[in-house]
Amino acid sequence: MNNRLISLLHRYDELKELIQDPALVKDQHKYRDLMKEYSYLSEIAAVQKEIEDSSAQIEDVKDIIQNEKSPEMKELAREELKEIEMRIRESEDKLKFLLIPKDPLDEKNIIMEIRAGTGGEEAALFAADLFRMYSRFAETKGWKFEIMNSNETELGGLKEIIFSISGSNVYENLRYESGVHRVQRVPATEGSGRIHTSAVTVAVLPEADETEIHIKPEELRIDVMRAGGPGGQCVNTTDSAVRITHLPSGIVVHCQDEKSQIKNKAKAMRILRARVFELEEAKAASERAEARKSQVGSGDRSERIRTYNFPQNRLTDHRINLTLYKLDLVMQGDIAELFDSLKLSAREELLRATAS
Repeated sequence: MNNRLISLLHRYDELKELIQDPALVKDQHKYRDLMKEYSYLSEIAAVQKEIEDSSAQIEDVKDIIQNEKSPEMKELAREELKEIEMRIRESEDKLKFLLIPKDPLDEKNIIMEIRAGTGGEEAALFAADLFRMYSRFAETKGWKFEIMNSNETELGGLKEIIFSISGSNVYENLRYESGVHRVQRVPATEGSGRIHTSAVTVAVLPEADETEIHIKPEELRIDVMRAGGPGGQCVNTTDSAVRITHLPSGIVVHCQDEKSQIKNKAKAMRILRARVFELEEAKAASERAEARKSQVGSGDRSERIRTYNFPQNRLTDHRINLTLYKLDLVMQGDIAELFDSLKLSAREELLRATAS
């Protein structure tokens, strides 16, 4: 056993004692954190026990192979030995992944931004399709989502939509969605049946709270105005829309979905904190240089990450060379297979990096 594994197993034994303390339940925040840590360490301890139990079985089977006189029994023992050794290898591989230090950002809620790119109205329609895809996936996971700001087109597309998703390990599942999503299909606005190529950009920001990102009031310029919508709809008679400019970074956030100026300002500040937090994380990541980069992408919004080909019902993720022929199901929110493949590829890359 390596030192990290020994240390984690010691911590697991400590937590088994700690969580028995009735007084711990009174501090719900601490209790939740300890139970989360205990759950993670329990999985490590269980896999390690599987390895130890299987290793003990190997000694028994080897003893049979050495001392058994019946050729049939010897052959059965050899087959069993192969199965046990395979189980050990699988458990050891699983343990290696579990021992990779978890990214503390993985448990964070997110703010996701989807914007229509090249392709005009068709890009806006696909942006709306992507929003429905993510919202349906969130529903299957039991996550909550809230629209922060949106800009609709007259045909029901979205020039832009910003929304939050909260729940268990949201960022871990959706962090690799940042980038350019390309769509190939016959647009609803196309009369001649020609296939068009359009693009939508997605940004996934881990949501930061006020204790992580402190923004001083003097660093902000806040403007209020009347909200507007497509074709003159949804125009308020009061100055409820809010635009906040973060002077040090130049980041500008605009919110108008709520009728209340106070609510729009609160949402704008959440988006602003997430963007500033992302900016700080990007700086830290660049300082850590190549050690943090993986083949599944850096999260750069300008990176083309995926193609959605509707005529062939095909989705291709270019970072991990994965192609799925079930685009119709994916657009209905059946996208867990892709997310799992992206997470696995990132962990394998990180495992190679830590081993080298």
